[in-house]
Amino acid sequence: MATNSSFDVTTGVDLQEVDNAVNQATKEIQQRYDFKGTKCTIDLDKKENAIKLDADDEYRLKAVLQVLREKLSKRGVSLKNLDEGEAEIGTLGRARQRLGLKQGIDQETAKKIVKAVKDQGFKKVQVQIQGEELRATCPSKDTLQDVMVFLRSQDFGVELKFGNYR
Repeated sequence: MATNSSFDVTTGVDLQEVDNAVNQATKEIQQRYDFKGTKCTIDLDKKENAIKLDADDEYRLKAVLQVLREKLSKRGVSLKNLDEGEAEIGTLGRARQRLGLKQGIDQETAKKIVKAVKDQGFKKVQVQIQGEELRATCPSKDTLQDVMVFLRSQDFGVELKFGNYR
């Protein structure tokens, strides 16, 4: 009896690493000369999976965002998993922006991944959507490795992580 091998495809960010990057970015903003005397803040809201930026003007908001991106990438957090909202310009020129953190593959992206694997024509590979993750199964482990290589080469707008390989 042939058993099927499988692996899971997920996405998400490590909230502890995001928290560390936010703390580092906050410290840098407090120490930088071009931010002296300003009220620029970065807040991590773990319940909403979001980062909220607040700055004196749009120029400083872009600088705060750049500092945050640098710190996130140095901590190994993929910038693909940031869902950047529009910058809002408020009263007295203050600027705010909300960055969502993607935790799991949404249905639309999951359907694109399933369609891409089926269109590629891998033999006997089945991909199932299981909530916010995907499971690929196939009798051949070599074929599953080919599917992983294929998925890594594609851009679905999120960083794909592969786990639970059996």
